[in-house]
Amino acid sequence: MAGMFRKWVRRLGYDISSFPGSSAHWVHIVETLRSHEIDYVLDIGANTGQYARAIRTNGYCGKIISFEPLSHIRAELEQHAAKDHLWDIAPRTAVGAIDGKVEINVSGESDMSSILPLDTTAHERLASTRAATSETVPVTTVAKILNNRAATAKNVFLKSDTQGYEDQVLNGIGQSWDRITGLQLELSIQPIYDGQPDHLPLLQRLADQGFKPHLVIPGYWSRHYGRMLEYDAIFFRD
Repeated sequence: MAGMFRKWVRRLGYDISSFPGSSAHWVHIVETLRSHEIDYVLDIGANTGQYARAIRTNGYCGKIISFEPLSHIRAELEQHAAKDHLWDIAPRTAVGAIDGKVEINVSGESDMSSILPLDTTAHERLASTRAATSETVPVTTVAKILNNRAATAKNVFLKSDTQGYEDQVLNGIGQSWDRITGLQLELSIQPIYDGQPDHLPLLQRLADQGFKPHLVIPGYWSRHYGRMLEYDAIFFRD
C-alpha cells in the first residue's frame, strides 16, 4: 500500500521519503567518522543529498563533496547544499574506472538509476525501477578527484551508492588506496543489474587492501524476491 501511495504522489510531482537522519544507524555512522578523524567525505551517488544531510544532521562537521550525474535532480541537490559552506556539489559527472563518457539508465525511481541495465529477473519483478529513458554523462575517477579536489585532506572517507557500479568506482582509485581512510559501500546479496558483482568479491577486495567492516546497515528488502537485496557496510583499516 505504501508503495502504491508513493507512486501516486510521484505522478503529482512530489515524493515521500524518511527524513534524513531519522534512523539510529546515522548516529553510528557519524561516530565512526569522528573516531577516525574524517575531514573529507566523497559522496558518490548523491541523488538529492540524503546522505550528506543525514551525516550533517547527526554531527559530522567536515567537508563534503557530492557527485550526482542525473541532470533532473541536481537542482534539488544544489538547493540542499546552498547554505552549507562545507558542502560542495561537483560538476555533473559519474564516477567510474576511467575518464570518458557513459550512458546511464534513468529509472522512474531516481535512486535506482544505474549505468548497468536491470537483469531479466529484476526487469520482471521490479517494474517501478525500469529505465524510463537514458542520459549520456561524463565519467571521472576517484584518483582524479583525490588529486584535484582533496589534495589537502588528511582523512578521506569514500561513500559509494551507485547501483551496482561499486566495483568500477573502486577500480578508479588506481594507485591512490593509501589516500582512503574509510569507505561505505552499498553491497549486493542478490544482484539485480547485469554485470553487478555480489558482495563477496568486493569484501575480499577491501580485505586485501587492509580494510575491515566496522558497521553493517540492513538495506532494501524486496517482497517480490522475498529477501533482502542489499546492505551497506562501513570499512576502516584497524
